[in-house]
Amino acid sequence: MKTTMIAAFLPGDSTVEMRTVPVPAPRHGEVLLRIKASTICGSDIRCIYHEHLGKGPEGYQGVIAGHEPCGQIVEVGPGCRRFSTGDRVIVYHISGCGVCNDCRRGYMISCTSEKYRRAYGWQRDGGMAEYMIAEEKDLVALPNELSYADGAQVACGFGTVYEGLEKIGIDGNHAVLVTGLGPVGLATAALCRKLGAEKIIGIDVIPERMKIARELGLCDVVLASGPDNVAEVKKLTGGQGVERAVDCSAHHAARATAIRATRKWGRIVFIGEGGTVEINPSPDMIHDQKTVYGSWVTSIWLMEELVERLVRWNLHPAEIITHRFPLERASDAYALMASGKCGKVAVCADEELG
Repeated sequence: MKTTMIAAFLPGDSTVEMRTVPVPAPRHGEVLLRIKASTICGSDIRCIYHEHLGKGPEGYQGVIAGHEPCGQIVEVGPGCRRFSTGDRVIVYHISGCGVCNDCRRGYMISCTSEKYRRAYGWQRDGGMAEYMIAEEKDLVALPNELSYADGAQVACGFGTVYEGLEKIGIDGNHAVLVTGLGPVGLATAALCRKLGAEKIIGIDVIPERMKIARELGLCDVVLASGPDNVAEVKKLTGGQGVERAVDCSAHHAARATAIRATRKWGRIVFIGEGGTVEINPSPDMIHDQKTVYGSWVTSIWLMEELVERLVRWNLHPAEIITHRFPLERASDAYALMASGKCGKVAVCADEELG
């Protein structure tokens, strides 16, 4: 077993700093993972890579980056009850206190304890390293049918989307609009397809992402972002609009489009973080009886359910990963993700790098 490892840190000036640090040892209730795949989230780019936006307990604490890790257990600390050396696992990326109301619901993302709530890659060391410590209670088993890169996608992006789609409900009666075709939007389209959506319409402004959505067959129609999007969507849906809309862009105009391109009695969910939106409540929502949901990450039980569904559907989230880098090239990985001219970007090791 190595005694030191390389790890990536984010100083907040659009660079990555690689350091050599000790390989940690698991304490009570913890495991040591050999990281196989760690994908980059848009929130890492927006809130840490370019500049450190979070403050206090919610801010980046200068730890090893990466909150979408997946790997194999190489050492188990005392007190672990379920997982063993050799197990393949996904890490739910928020470690909560475990005893507040939100944690007991499985939503550690919303843990109310300022002392014990610590996100991997934000307030405690994350997955952009050769090895990583995780608490056993934060682990989800990764089936053999899924790759480690699939699992890394579940750790945040696909899990977050699944939660939002469960809120609004998707079935074969629905045409769905997805605004924003970054990795989260691509995940939305992929899951809507498996949930039986009748038609999937995507909107984006970046040609590379629009091309990915078309080439992977995730959307039936892909539109370039513009002032005529509402009219275009209504024309594609018999003048009525879609039954369901998902905003993954966090852009004010795209959010307004999602609401206005949804038909009467429709449902909209906002997943994209940040930004604003301006609407006129009466014509945009009240008179048409529309419902807008907010959705933040997911619960650990729903993440476990998603993993089961992915196997059943033969859906591999890694299909939207367009670029893989070794850990030594983490700087290139973050720079590409920040450019937006890609799908998902992963930092990988061992079998996942090939």
